[in-house]
Amino acid sequence: MEPEEIVMKKWSLILMSLIITGCASEAGWTVLFDGETVKGLRGYRMDGMPDSWEIVNGTLKTKPGTGHDLISTEVYKNFELELDWKVPPKGNSGIFYFATEEGDYIWQSAPEMQVLDDKGHTDGKNTLTSAGALYALIAPSESIVKPVGEFNSVRIKVLDKKVAHWLNGVKVVEYTYQSSEMWNLAKVSKFNSMPNFAKASEGHIGLQGDHGEIWYRNIRIRKL
Repeated sequence: MEPEEIVMKKWSLILMSLIITGCASEAGWTVLFDGETVKGLRGYRMDGMPDSWEIVNGTLKTKPGTGHDLISTEVYKNFELELDWKVPPKGNSGIFYFATEEGDYIWQSAPEMQVLDDKGHTDGKNTLTSAGALYALIAPSESIVKPVGEFNSVRIKVLDKKVAHWLNGVKVVEYTYQSSEMWNLAKVSKFNSMPNFAKASEGHIGLQGDHGEIWYRNIRIRKL
């Protein structure tokens, strides 16, 4: 039987190893919203945060009857984004990436992961515009959106133009950004008339806030 001093030393080393591993797993993440403070976000084509957003019960939400899209202060090329969202009945929002501020609206330049009440909103009748979709271009592989009032978890990863959307732990969309396949889909969509759509090789992350009430939380991103 080992002396108590040696046993305690071994447990100390194990604990230290776990702490170091945990710190390493968090390395590189930038927290944009931690439930109390917004960092690294501002209004679209604005210098600061718009008054139309507020912090309520650990969430970042739009005020009823108001709204303004948000973007990250930094631009990203290869990244991993994680967050949670929930919508009210008939709610609609979106998560953008590769956004520029050249147009009047963020969706004129940026691809979008759809955020939606699939059952209550008319967009839910079309899989191309349902929750998790690459909006108007690629339908999610399956519908796993949670009921209204529950939070849905999102992960978006982009590496060397390989893009993947996860919704509630399931990969629902996968495509190559700026590929011929993507351009062919865009040509037969509303984006065909938008000269800046998906042209940027890097850009801002965005959260749609001009479509009514929406809640976001646990927003973090890291460069890859």
